[in-house]
Amino acid sequence: MKILIVNFSDIDGGAARAAHRLHKALLTENIDSKMLVEIKKTNDFTILGPENIFDKIIVKFKGIRNKVPLFWYKKPSVFSPSSHTSSNLIKKINSINPDIVHLHWINAGMLSVKDISKIKAPIIWSLHDNWAFTGGCHIMEGCKKYIDNCGKCPKLNSNSENDLSRKLWKKKKRSYNKINNLTIIGLSNWINESSKKSSLLKNRPHINLPNLINTKIFKPINKSEARNLLNLPLDKKLILFGAYNSLSDTNKGFLELTSSLKEIESNVELVIFGSNQPNEPYNFGFKAHYLGHLHDDISLVTLYNAADVTVVPSLQENLSNTIMESLSCGTPVVGFNIGGNSDLIEHKANGYLAEPFSAKDLAKGIEWVIAKENTMFLSDNARQKVLADFDSKIVAKEYIKLYKKILKQ
Repeated sequence: MKILIVNFSDIDGGAARAAHRLHKALLTENIDSKMLVEIKKTNDFTILGPENIFDKIIVKFKGIRNKVPLFWYKKPSVFSPSSHTSSNLIKKINSINPDIVHLHWINAGMLSVKDISKIKAPIIWSLHDNWAFTGGCHIMEGCKKYIDNCGKCPKLNSNSENDLSRKLWKKKKRSYNKINNLTIIGLSNWINESSKKSSLLKNRPHINLPNLINTKIFKPINKSEARNLLNLPLDKKLILFGAYNSLSDTNKGFLELTSSLKEIESNVELVIFGSNQPNEPYNFGFKAHYLGHLHDDISLVTLYNAADVTVVPSLQENLSNTIMESLSCGTPVVGFNIGGNSDLIEHKANGYLAEPFSAKDLAKGIEWVIAKENTMFLSDNARQKVLADFDSKIVAKEYIKLYKKILKQ
């Protein structure tokens, strides 16, 4: 069985890390897996990326070309028009001749909507955000236009029914109708149910299968040793917050976090990763440690183990790598009760699900976790949840079962 996993990057970004983990888990299970990417950061021979300088220039050009239609809109939010061509990449996919093509995050000019239908093998598509079933937005927030046919898109600040979102919706409709064998994977219950309601994908088979994690890597270690390695204080309760572009991405909930921290009265300090210290640091009322971008799993494991609680105050979240990684290391998590968070966080068992988007309840959850006398209870539950539901060996076998089922059909 020959599987081709397609994602924009191999390890850069949440979707990339999730896709890469699946690729590695399949190889461990003796599946012939390859990964096709536009941005390759590793030297892994099983990962196929641009082969020369010219190919890398083409990748950058496609990314720029893809944004051109947005120039007509005033201050658009995160939106992918898919206006480019990707015929060369489609030829590469078909020349590899996989039994199954497993799509993940394919934006930033990687694959165009009209070209997806030219893939010859059966397609599985893991939904890391809303883009596949909307008129172009990645984070739909409260918008329900994807249930009909988009248009008048709030992400584009558009007042026109026949705007870019409606045009892209029509393009997706035409392309999807040409695909005979397409299976949708909702990584969380929330995104799975959202996609099943969508006008674009409601008639396709859906399955809820999560991302996976190597629990032999992401595991508990001694907290004091972890703090010493990172030069963090031993006598404080440490609140951990982080994500890629954690301070600049409004969806990551930095403003909600800062409001909630004003309510905290405990002896705490904040640890931030995914962003460097700004020129004018925010005054939290207590010390903040900025650790910047961490690029390897060992550093992340050390960081999670150094913290007493991880806070993920995102306004929309599918199946958070940060939550899964923290729980796997035995560190409880506090987040809003939205999206796929409840797939991971069990309220007052391995963390706290706060009322959306209440800064006071978020603060209450943080206080509850760090003041909890029986911290081992929360830590053990956190670890056991991941071992039972998200361990790489267990979940990889479920993916293999799905691949075999599709090939039999």
